[in-house]
Parts: sequence; structure tokens; C-alpha cells
Amino acid sequence: MTWENASARNTLRRIFDAAVASADPARVLSRHLPERPMGRCVVIGAGKASAAMAAALDTAWSDVDLSGVVVTRYGHAVPSGRIRIIEASHPVPDDMSVEAAVRIIGAVRDLGPDDLVIALISGGGSSLLVSPAAGMTLADKKAVNKALLASGATISEMNTVRKQLSGIKGGRLAQLAHPARVVTLVISDVPGDDPSEIASGPTVANDTTIDDAREIVARYRLVLPPAAQDVLANGGARDCTGKVSSDVRMIASPSMALDAAAAVAAANGLTPVILGDALQGEARDVGTVFAGIAMSASTKGLPVRGPAVLLSGGETSVSIPADTKGRGGRNSEFLLSLAIGLDGAEGIWAISGDTDGIDGIEDAAGAMIGPDSLARMRGSGIDPRSALSLHDSYTAFKAIDDLVITGPTLTNVNDIRAILIG
Repeated sequence: MTWENASARNTLRRIFDAAVASADPARVLSRHLPERPMGRCVVIGAGKASAAMAAALDTAWSDVDLSGVVVTRYGHAVPSGRIRIIEASHPVPDDMSVEAAVRIIGAVRDLGPDDLVIALISGGGSSLLVSPAAGMTLADKKAVNKALLASGATISEMNTVRKQLSGIKGGRLAQLAHPARVVTLVISDVPGDDPSEIASGPTVANDTTIDDAREIVARYRLVLPPAAQDVLANGGARDCTGKVSSDVRMIASPSMALDAAAAVAAANGLTPVILGDALQGEARDVGTVFAGIAMSASTKGLPVRGPAVLLSGGETSVSIPADTKGRGGRNSEFLLSLAIGLDGAEGIWAISGDTDGIDGIEDAAGAMIGPDSLARMRGSGIDPRSALSLHDSYTAFKAIDDLVITGPTLTNVNDIRAILIG
């Protein structure tokens, strides 16, 4: 098969869409539900997919007496029957993030051993569900989040710090629900699928320490507000009484999404190679490395001979200086770096996007590139290297109409990258 520009791009979009669809709560949640409770069923949750998860649960258990409240990002709410949906801000929390925490804590109090709490947890929950540690305010939490997001720290490192500054994360919410049984249904958006890191693990035991958080703050030279510094200096947020007990069930993950993407690639005549589901690092550096891998595949047939597709997942990071005014996210920055590394090489196309539909804070999930991308940017008055140095990748791809726009997908299994070797 000879790959042309249109067919390559259409195939890449089908591959990406298949990865997203594999994590649709309406398709996957019901098969992971526990036995129905003898007592009450209280549903709680936080994350970009929590409303869609709540809707799927309400439908699946239409014959069960249930109630509850979940919090999701603005614009991600869907009708969820008997489960109340609260919308809050992401990636920096707002007043509704605190209100959601108050209501969710209230929902799990005074439960008995015959009652069941189902926690619906997905990526984004760290900023959507906020209960500041004693002595801290919402303004302090906002300042901490902004510092973390601009630091270049990995999502795991960010969550390690967040857990020590929260009255609800790191398993504390599950402790508040005792003695009720807690079942946590998780859609993973973190490298390695560690449930204690997803939304900072409000219902999962925390295996990180105050010393871990202090080391991260020191390594990235984070400037935190005085109240946060005091909490860290005095041992972090105090644990609630009792151990964390929660039955955790992974219902969707990056590896599952990559398997779905690989199946579509194979059905379209491509040999799929999954390079990993937990890749991290600076987006521009990863783009440079992947350009080398793609060129090797194209010219030498290593690690695979075309037609093929190189698939990967995970979450890169972007370290942004305080005075930067460029627009972009980690996926578009990865792709711009990849395109520069490929330098117009024939027969190579790529797509990269966040499966939640939002790359950073922009309205695009990500973007696409082809052999002509750099030339088209220059023809539109964009200098690709300058755009990369200014972290202005969104503007570069918008100029050539190569952004991938999906809108909120109501799920989140992190980033999916696909490089087609034709």
C-alpha cells in the first residue's frame, strides 16, 4: 500500500479515536462493579471522567438505592441521574473545588459496615477536589499548583507534594468513610498506573512521605507560600484515624488504550510497535528522540520496517519560564520538536493528543504533522524553531490548521502518540 498524505492522516485520526473510545466509561465501567450492598450505596468521585463514570453507574444500577456527588472539570458535566455533579476548575483549583470536597466529605460520614462507597476516580481530580491542610487557604493551594505546573516536575512528583498539603488526598477520604466498604473504580492517567497517584489517591493508601515531598520542593526550587512551607516543615497534613481500606479496580488505562490503537493500526495494514505506556521527560526532548527513532525505522527498518506505526503513551512535561507568553501544550510541543527533528522527511506522519481532549489549557487535544508541516508553517509566517523556543506550538499548528479538536471526551488515559512510517 502506498501511503499518501490524506490516507495517512485519516488513519492516524482513527487510531487516536480508538484509543479514546477504549476508555469510554459507558463501555467499560459496568463489568467492574462490585456486589450490590445490603445497606446504602454512596457514590463519590473526582476527575475529568467522573461525571461520565457516574452516568454509567447510575444506568447500570438503576435498581439500587444510591445517591452521591462527584466533581468534574467545567464543561465536562453530563446528566447523571441520582448522582449530583459539581463542576470546578482545572488545572488550578477554585472555590468550587473546596465546595466539592466539603460535600463529598459530608456524603461519606456516618456510614455503617453494611453501606458501600463507590469512588469514581480519574485524572484531574487533584485540582478538582481540594481540602487545604490546616493553616492553608485556597489561595495557598492555587499558588502551590501554579508552582508545580511550571516546574517541569512529573505528575507523580506533583502528587507527592499535594498529598502532604491536603486533608483529603493520600487515602484520607477512605479513612473518613470507615466502617463502610470502599470500592474505587479508576481510569488511569499516570505513568505506571499507580492508583495512589491518580487524583492524588483520595481513597488509596499513600506510600510517599513528607521527606519525599520536601526533596521534590528542594530539587525543583519551588517557591511555595509561607503557609505551605509551614505545613511541610511541621510534618505535613495529619492523617485521619484508622487505616486505609479500599478495593481498587482499574477500568481503563494507557496500556489498554494503546492495545486498542494497535488493533486499529493492524486492521489498516500497519505493523504496530508499542514503545511504552509510561514515557516521561521534557516534551521537546522526547520529540527529538522520537524523530531519531522514526528516521531509523524509515531508512533502516529499525526497530520496525514500514508500513508501521510507533505507538506510545505517558505524560511529558514542559518547563515554562515565568515570562513566557506562548500558547501550547505538551503534545503540540512534542510534535513541533518532532517535526523539526524530521526536517520534512518523506513518508512520516504523526499525531499526538491528550485523551481528555485538552492539551494543557488550550481547546485542542493535540495536533498532527506530515512531511510538509514545516514548509506550511513558514509559508504562514511562522518560524518553527522560534515557536518552539517560545513554547508557542499551539499558534504554529493553528496557523496551518493541523490542530486536533475533539472537545471534552469525558475520559482521560493520558497522552497517545502515533508515528506512521509509510
